Amino acid sequence: RALDRSLDVGSHGLPLIGAGDWNDGMNRVGHEGRGESVWLGWFLLVNLREFARIADLRAEGERAARWRMKAASLQASLEREAWDGEWYRRAFFDDGTPLGSAANDECRIDSISQSWAVLSGAGNRGRARQAMESVERQLVRRYDRLLLLLSPPFDRTPLDPGYIKGYPPGIRENGGQYTHAAIWSVMAFAELGEGDKAADLFNLLNPIRRSSGRADVQKYKVEPYVVAADTYSEPPHVGRGGWTWYTGAAGWLHRAGLEWILGFRKRGSTLCIDPCIPKQWKGFEIVYRHGRTFYRIAVENPKGVCRGVSRVSLDGAPIPGKALIPLSDDGREHQVQVVLGDAMCAAEPDRAAGGDP
Repeated sequence: RALDRSLDVGSHGLPLIGAGDWNDGMNRVGHEGRGESVWLGWFLLVNLREFARIADLRAEGERAARWRMKAASLQASLEREAWDGEWYRRAFFDDGTPLGSAANDECRIDSISQSWAVLSGAGNRGRARQAMESVERQLVRRYDRLLLLLSPPFDRTPLDPGYIKGYPPGIRENGGQYTHAAIWSVMAFAELGEGDKAADLFNLLNPIRRSSGRADVQKYKVEPYVVAADTYSEPPHVGRGGWTWYTGAAGWLHRAGLEWILGFRKRGSTLCIDPCIPKQWKGFEIVYRHGRTFYRIAVENPKGVCRGVSRVSLDGAPIPGKALIPLSDDGREHQVQVVLGDAMCAAEPDRAAGGDP
């Protein structure tokens, strides 16, 4: 019902943003009922495609067909209306003014439209890669160990995006590092096969790296053993941590490391290991317990690649075909060998990051 209720679009063929989407601070972009969200277009598209598969299983073919048709329409609208030349726009105000565009004086680029162009699997591949290059160029500040949500922050623009503008520049959603969104960028780089960048940015987000010395601890000010929801980006508070404990970003960071970088995915009663790692990694090991049974997984990278599974074996026997590793709870210990090389894993998992945004 929620999906059916979400199918209305605005003049650009994109979902209505209403009183905010993932970023509820943008509550006046579409408060008159005509504003549209580019990010929500990517996210809705994924959900329509995924739930269409569920509808098929429930013999609701008419609903599945309607959702797939809507997803295709959204994909066309996103490419036609949202591309800004070097990245995807973030939204359109009620009057049609773009947000997250090079034409804007503030919030010229927002990371989540770029990340989800990749994570949705629906963005034009060349454009999506260029969009993530723009994220790296304009939103990653390695010296300060920050991956910003948007830039420049809202301050003096005559546009009224909502209460996000009430935060000082660089605080929380207003141009700070909003860690939840920053993790989506890590996942997007991994999805593109950029293992060096994905691991580099993962380390940048890792809170323990903010406690290497007394000066770092005093600047960060919050616990370095939990993931902060946000980190400030503008003087005099650059590098100061925001909310801790009360954050879903920790779960996303865990998923980014385990599923997108180490490539560990459980699919029903099987595993698919499809890593995206730095070229210099020689390999790694995972011990996975399945009921009473242990699987010891050794990943080897003899050719120094970021991604690409060439062969998989279980207890010394090659696994043919899709290279899915069958799981059985037989109480024994099993050895899995995964060798990276030139060939992509034929069972490359669906990496769309569905679920609660």
